[in-house]
Amino acid sequence: MNQAKPVSIFNIAVIVAALGYFVDIYDLLLFTIVREPSLAGLGVDLSVKQEVIAASTKVINWQMWGLLIGGIIWGIMGDKKGRLSVLFGSIILYSVANFFTGFVQTVEQYAYARFVAGIGLAGELGAGITLVSELLPKNKRGIGTSLVAGIGLFGAVAAYFTFKFTDDWRLCYKIGAGLGVMLLFLRISVAESGMFNQVKQQNISRGNLLMFFNNGQRFRKYLLAILIGLPTWFVIGILVNLSNRFATEFYGKNEIESGRAIMFAYAAIAIGDILVGFVSQYFKSRKKALYLFYFFAIVSGVYFFSGNIRNDASMYMACAALGFSTGFWAIFVTMGAEQFGTNLRATAATTIPNFVRGSLPLINLMFVNLFQQSIGWSFVKSAMVTGVIVMIVTLVAAYFTEETFHKDLNYTEPEDIIP
Repeated sequence: MNQAKPVSIFNIAVIVAALGYFVDIYDLLLFTIVREPSLAGLGVDLSVKQEVIAASTKVINWQMWGLLIGGIIWGIMGDKKGRLSVLFGSIILYSVANFFTGFVQTVEQYAYARFVAGIGLAGELGAGITLVSELLPKNKRGIGTSLVAGIGLFGAVAAYFTFKFTDDWRLCYKIGAGLGVMLLFLRISVAESGMFNQVKQQNISRGNLLMFFNNGQRFRKYLLAILIGLPTWFVIGILVNLSNRFATEFYGKNEIESGRAIMFAYAAIAIGDILVGFVSQYFKSRKKALYLFYFFAIVSGVYFFSGNIRNDASMYMACAALGFSTGFWAIFVTMGAEQFGTNLRATAATTIPNFVRGSLPLINLMFVNLFQQSIGWSFVKSAMVTGVIVMIVTLVAAYFTEETFHKDLNYTEPEDIIP
């Protein structure tokens, strides 16, 4: 009797998904890295602080809205049309959008181009994680998805050095588009998920977003799956992104570059994301791996606000430590995929990380509008309290989240309505 050949974690699906996420992160973080020179190139006066804030906020908000809308669109398509359809469609869309971004002439055009790119970028990770989770056996899928996320996150490092070497923000966007086109040829050899092909033959609802809300148990799982990822974008969106402002508060004059801080943070996140899969494998538990990295996040957060950051080098080190501590992104997205049946899995895995990204404006409302503007707290105190609240919410959510390490994914979600 012939035995099935074991599936390697380095199969073509894992490699292509990892490279796809690499290009995804390259494009997603590129605006943050080239923000000032790109806005200056479009006529924004960098000496007028309010003008810079208004222009950058407009562009990043449009990109964020694109991510939120795209997450829903691609998630539904992933369950209705297939995981590969999303991988192809999303990369075509954001490659075209990034190519045209290299030719924009106004801030408005820049914002619209990033909106379209955001829609495209939203589908890459969820579809890749779903496909890899369904193709790999359960004893390997945690490591496989960690490799996808870990390798992919080095795209931020690539974006930083691409700009440093070219010193041309328009060319950086065009390079991102070219990388996307190259990926299309690799994807031709990737097979569709067998689980999806089986479900496709059944008369069952697929990609129905309302199913997350018409069933009490599913809604609870869905909400918890989102909340356990909140620290990632608090760390990146506030602590790392505003590291130059924190440096000014901590020790005064500094030469911190936000783009460089993000590069250090994402390099460390990538390392953490690769390690977390092996940690999860060692513990035979997704939740224990999460708790360990939450502990790292608390320790690095305490260090960040401890008063020991007194120069640029220690600030960059702190950003790297914070980044490493949020290296649970891979396990967080994997758990989102593992929580739900094959007919809703791509929708869950694609919308969950994009809703976490979309939580940043809400966290900013608490950080800026509530604590700084309404209550009148200082910049640093507001950040500390915001971080504590985010961490408490996350820890409670993680406690009530089900363990999925040994879960068999070959099942579907029923359409019945349960209060």
